[in-house]
Amino acid sequence: MVSYDSRYNETITADDGRALRVTWFVPAVPRGAVLLAPAMATPATFYRPLAGWLAEAGFLTMAFDYRGTGSVAELKAETGDILRWAGDAASALEALVGAADGLPVTWLGHSLGGQVLPFAHHGLVDQAIVVASGNGYWRYNTPAVRRRAPLLWHTLAPSVIAATGYIPGRRLRIVGDVPANVMRQWRRWCLSPGYFAADVPRVGDRVAHVTTPVTSVWFTDDELLTAAAIDAMDDLYRGTPVERLRLDPASYGLDRVGHHGFFRDGGRPLWESILLPRLAAVPAEIVAPDPVEAGPAGAPAPVDGPMMPVG
Repeated sequence: MVSYDSRYNETITADDGRALRVTWFVPAVPRGAVLLAPAMATPATFYRPLAGWLAEAGFLTMAFDYRGTGSVAELKAETGDILRWAGDAASALEALVGAADGLPVTWLGHSLGGQVLPFAHHGLVDQAIVVASGNGYWRYNTPAVRRRAPLLWHTLAPSVIAATGYIPGRRLRIVGDVPANVMRQWRRWCLSPGYFAADVPRVGDRVAHVTTPVTSVWFTDDELLTAAAIDAMDDLYRGTPVERLRLDPASYGLDRVGHHGFFRDGGRPLWESILLPRLAAVPAEIVAPDPVEAGPAGAPAPVDGPMMPVG
């Protein structure tokens, strides 16, 4: 794993002036840069095993949290929606590109983190890899989720928001903790066949403008999304080649991957075989060794004070 002192927290500034929490994972000799764009209600800390592995493999990596996803007070006070979170991802990308100093950049998006790629400055990205990222329309859900969807969207979500001011999903064992307006918008999208077309006019044209090569990864045991959901999203990328990987966990010696397992520590066989060959990188033979006295190459300067160790 990446050494302790090559990893640190800081804040960056979003396009509207809000501070966003990020964690940098800094390699000794960088040959590429990776943005880890998170799924709904999934904190940056969830991605630490993969981010550390990426840094060890030579990739300057940023993990970040969408705004309003910290304390209960933050969740209740947050007024932003998913499109605002897309702006946060776009700001994170620009911060990474600035720190990468010309290195090739990969957007590695998990679920929602893949969906929001078309809302960022995707021309800055050399390669996009999206995992378990599909159209969230409820009829594209797996049968078990589809059976529960009407109760969630028509009864539970509205009543819980009215009572608590947010969705305490971890306590309810659904989704995760989510700000109210994010959940309201997600409800509209999941009840619409066009998903984010419910709020974004001509979203198909927006996605079609992406020219960055895309790899779409989905595992057959995904407990939330069907292959139809993934295909519906991938089909929107009319302006770029999409490599569609539909994979059986057993083919990699794994009992289960599901919607989140690719990013867990147990997913290392997948990182080696699926991820590493597809990351945008400078060829290894032309990567110069880092000077011994210079410290970690590619390390961006902290914005808000000295480096802070990650607990």
